[in-house]
Amino acid sequence: MTIYERALGMVPGGATIGLGSGRAAWAFVRLLGESARRMNVRGVAASEETANVARQHGVPMIELADAGEIDLTVDGADEVDPACNLIKGYGRALVREKVLAASSRKLVILVGEEKLVPQLGTRGRLPVEVVPFALPYCRRQLERLELKPTLWEKDGRPGTTDNGNHILDCEIQAIRDPLGLEASVRHIHGVVGTGLFLGMADTVLVGDGTFEFLREMHRDAS
Repeated sequence: MTIYERALGMVPGGATIGLGSGRAAWAFVRLLGESARRMNVRGVAASEETANVARQHGVPMIELADAGEIDLTVDGADEVDPACNLIKGYGRALVREKVLAASSRKLVILVGEEKLVPQLGTRGRLPVEVVPFALPYCRRQLERLELKPTLWEKDGRPGTTDNGNHILDCEIQAIRDPLGLEASVRHIHGVVGTGLFLGMADTVLVGDGTFEFLREMHRDAS
C-alpha cells in the first residue's frame, strides 16, 4: 500500500476534498481520479496547476466559494516535526494551501521519510508571501529579524504566485519558537502569509523512498 492509497481510504463517499499542491498532492489527485465519479466526490484546488491535474484525471472541481466546509484536505509538506507542525511553500502555493487547510475539518499530509525533521527549520528555508507593493519594506523588516530573505525568481524575473504576489525565501536555522516567529513575521505589513503551518495537520502519512506506506503520525489534540 502506498501513502496515496492510504489517504484515499480515508476519503468518505460524497466528500468535498481539498487538493494541495506539489508532487505528493498530484500523485494523490491522479489516484483519486480513478474512482472520483464512483465515490461521488468533488475537489477544491490549492493552485491552478493542481486544478489542471485534477481536471485531466476526471476529478470534478468546484471553487472554494461554493464548497462550504471541506471534509478533508490532502497535501504534501517540506518539513514535518514530531508534533506534526509543518513548513510548506517550496512549491509556491503556501497561502492558498493554508486557506484550504483552515477551511477543512481534517488535514492529511503525505511525505517521504526525508521530510521528517527533529525541529522546524532544519532544511534552512522558510517561504514568506508578500504583496508586490510592500516588497522593499518586507525585505528590510525580514532582514531586521535576521532571516536573510531572497526574492524567488522564475525565468530571470521575480516570480508571482497564483495570488499575484511575490515570495521571499528566508534563510533560517532550527526554529526554537515557531509561534513567536510566525507572529513576528505576520506583524510585518504587506506579509500575506508564511510557510509555517502550526497545529494544522491532523494526520501525517509517511512513506519510504518509493512512497510505500510506513507509518501514520497524529497531532496531539490535547
